[in-house]
Amino acid sequence: MSYPGYPPSDSYPAFPGYPPTGQESVYPPAGQYTYPAVPGGFPGGGSYPAAPPNAGAAGYPAPGGYPASGGFPGAPQAGGMPPYPGGPGFPVPPTGPGFGGYPQQPPAQSYAGGGPAQIPGFPGGQVPSPMPGPPAAVVQYTQGTIQAAPNFDAGRDAEILRKAMKGFGTDEQAIINVVANRSNDQRQKIKAAFKTMYGKDLIKDLKSELSGNVEELILALFMPSTYYDAWSLRHAMKGAGTQESVLIEILCTRTNQEIREIVNCYNSEFGRDIEQDIRSDTSGHFERLLISMCQGNRDENQTVDYQKAQEDAQRLYQAGEGRLGTDESCFNMVLASRSFPQLKATVEAYSRIANRDLLSSIDREFSGNVERGLKTIVQCALNRPAFFAERLYYSMKGAGTDDSTLIRIVVTRSEIDLVQIKQMFTQMYQKTLATMIASDTSGDYRKLLLAIVGQ
Repeated sequence: MSYPGYPPSDSYPAFPGYPPTGQESVYPPAGQYTYPAVPGGFPGGGSYPAAPPNAGAAGYPAPGGYPASGGFPGAPQAGGMPPYPGGPGFPVPPTGPGFGGYPQQPPAQSYAGGGPAQIPGFPGGQVPSPMPGPPAAVVQYTQGTIQAAPNFDAGRDAEILRKAMKGFGTDEQAIINVVANRSNDQRQKIKAAFKTMYGKDLIKDLKSELSGNVEELILALFMPSTYYDAWSLRHAMKGAGTQESVLIEILCTRTNQEIREIVNCYNSEFGRDIEQDIRSDTSGHFERLLISMCQGNRDENQTVDYQKAQEDAQRLYQAGEGRLGTDESCFNMVLASRSFPQLKATVEAYSRIANRDLLSSIDREFSGNVERGLKTIVQCALNRPAFFAERLYYSMKGAGTDDSTLIRIVVTRSEIDLVQIKQMFTQMYQKTLATMIASDTSGDYRKLLLAIVGQ
């Protein structure tokens, strides 16, 4: 499970589409639990506030759920999520790397592995020891809406799909029941079993039975995830015109391993070099940013170097706000190479130096696709689910629907962090993702999308 950026700072840079004042995407809620910005100190030199006197105190998680979220469905229980002693409804913050201990800093002796720390007002009056000190790294848990089905039988599912497509008409609901409740890996096994059992290609059969958006959605679900990303990139650059937003969405948000696999797949499946295609379809600083992304060489060390964050923030300020003109290569170097936790610390340091958040400075210093690409990287460093929630919202807002974007994000995030994206969507737009999908789509297409998002 994850709330990316957890625990975040108690402020969130304002940029278009992100939560309005009072609805910041922070967990725990702003001002209740602070988190050290630099080793050995708390923000502003303050300290953790005292623990609330009892479970009913304002701002303290109600039994069974976290503030404002209604609970974290499927939160991992093993290894760090037992109930507090004496308080079965209170989840204990995990004691692994990345979680800064408890709301009230425990007595020093509890770090040495002494007896349980006595904390007045906590259920049971104590928490287990030893308790770790606040680490520099942030561990993030994420959760997809689609999980691997238990008791999976590829042959049985292949038979269900065959019956659904045999004879007159198609039993779309039977197809939806299978594809929306199997992981991508299980769908690949169903494809293989179908060909073994019937000597036919499942994808060709599905294409002959389906049409329109529901066909595009089901075919996307049956593509291996790496192939789907590579296919989307090829489609974005094929023919006249280029869908730059697709290039940004994929290349600026994936992990190093995902990027390298996409680049290799692009070459093996389409016989083309992705860098060459990018050079042919883009230019200038945007081209350079995408080529940097294609290397899959972003630092992935999760430990934050606060001194480097300060230096990078100063470097970015001097490359933009602090001079006439803009040194675009400096922005490219920092944003393309630093780890996302490191970039988050840099963004926070930049706000203190420039009296303006980094996203606003990028707005002022850049324009067009390179601006959108740089902002996407910063948004992912701060809150990746919020970036995808915004993309989903604007795919459906206003007249018409950008179905390709809606399908691509729902499919590609369904096993990664769609639970968090749904939560962010509700916080940011005061409506659920399912409600907006239901009002913007229809028929079997709507049914399948809602099944994937977990409605």
